[in-house]
Amino acid sequence: MRSFIIKGTICYSLSPKELAVHPNGYAVCVDGVSMGVFAHIPGEYQHLPALDYGDHLVIPGLVDLHIHGPQYTFRGTGMDLELMDWLQKYAFPEESRFENPEYAAQAYEIFARQMKKSATTRAVVFGTRHATATEILMEKLEETGLVTYVGKVNMDQNAPEGLQEASAEASAEATVQWLEQTAERFERCKPILTPRFIPSCSRQLMEKLQEIRKAWNVPLQSHLSENPLEIQIVGEMFPQEPSYGHCYDRFGMMDEKTIMAHCVYSSPEEVQLIKQRGVFVAHCPASNTNIASGIAPIRRYLDGGLRVGLGSDVAGGQTESIFRAMTDAIQVSKLYWRLVDNSCKPLCFAESFYLATMGGGAFFGKVGSFLPGYAFDALVLDESAMPYWSPMDPVQRLERYAYLQTGGEGLLAKFVAGTKII
Repeated sequence: MRSFIIKGTICYSLSPKELAVHPNGYAVCVDGVSMGVFAHIPGEYQHLPALDYGDHLVIPGLVDLHIHGPQYTFRGTGMDLELMDWLQKYAFPEESRFENPEYAAQAYEIFARQMKKSATTRAVVFGTRHATATEILMEKLEETGLVTYVGKVNMDQNAPEGLQEASAEASAEATVQWLEQTAERFERCKPILTPRFIPSCSRQLMEKLQEIRKAWNVPLQSHLSENPLEIQIVGEMFPQEPSYGHCYDRFGMMDEKTIMAHCVYSSPEEVQLIKQRGVFVAHCPASNTNIASGIAPIRRYLDGGLRVGLGSDVAGGQTESIFRAMTDAIQVSKLYWRLVDNSCKPLCFAESFYLATMGGGAFFGKVGSFLPGYAFDALVLDESAMPYWSPMDPVQRLERYAYLQTGGEGLLAKFVAGTKII
C-alpha cells in the first residue's frame, strides 16, 4: 500500500526557519509521493485508506548524510584521542576485520537492524575498502527498506597493512568490479564513490577515481577540513592548492552530487568553492566534539546559502540518532557563538529540524518535507515514554521529543517512499 492518508498532528519545514504545523491534519500519499497536507480530505482522495494516529506527531523521516557502517561495532568507545590517532588506534584496526565476510555479515546485520529501528529513513554510508563486505552491507540495508547510498572505501596510502590497497590500479579495478556488481542490483541501495580522504589517496588513485566517476556518473562522499593535523598533511601533499577543498576539485570531485563531511576549518576560499560547486556539507557535531576536532560554523554556512545536512558519523559520533544530532547541532552552535564568534547566532530548533529533514534530504532529490511532490518519508512519534502535564503546542512537543528521545523505541510507525517499514 503506497497510496493512503495519515491523520495526526503534522509538522514539517517550509524553509530553514519556518515550520508548518497542522493539528488534526491529513497528509496524503499517492504512489509514495506527498500530495500535501490538508485540514480536510479533498474529494479526489476520499477513496484512499486513512490511518488515524490521533494527536500523535507526524514528521518527515530524518536523513543521515554521514555514517560509517563498520564503525558501529565500537561506537561509544575510544573517545580519548584526536582524529588521526583515533583512526590508527581504533577505526582502522576494526575496519581491517571486515576482510572476513562472516565477520562483516554479523556486524552489518546488527547495524542494519538498528538503522531500521531508528528515525533515519535515508542515509549515506561508508563501508570499508573490502568490496565483498561492502556488498554485504548493501544487501543488509536493502532489506531494511531504507533508501541509502553505500560506498566502498578507497585508500592506497597512509593506512595500516591489510587495510591499505596494494596500488592505485588495484583500488580502481576493485571499485569498477564492485560497481559492476551493485550499480543496478538493488532498488533502494545505490553505490557512491568513497575516497576516504586526501591523506589516504595517492594522486594516481584520485585521477583514476575521476575517470571512474565520469564513466559511471555516480555521486561521491569524503571528508573535508575536519582536523588541523589532517589539513596540515593535505597542505604538504598539495602545496600549490589554496585549500583542502581545491585538492578534491582538481580531480572533478566537488559538485552538486558530492557530500563533504565536517568542514570544521574551511577557509573563506574553500567555503566559496563549496557554494559555487553546490557541494553538500554533512555537519557532524557529536563526532567533532568526541574526537576533539572543533566546532563547524554552521550559522555562517546556512546564512551563506550552502547546502547543509546532518550526519551522525558513527563511531566518531556515539549514536545513529539524528534527533541527537539535531540537539547537538544547537548546543555546539551556542558554544561557537559564546566562545568563538558572538556574531554567529546559535541555531534555533526550526533550523536544526530543517537540517535533519529538507536540508540533508535535498541530496536525495525532493525529500524531507510533506510539500506536494516530495517523497513520502514519514515518522509517527510515540511520546508515551515522556509524559507531560503542562500545556504544550506541537512545536514544543517536537522539540521536547528531540531532546528526550532515547532511540527507535519512540516510533509508532515509519514510512519510506510510501512503504511502511515499522
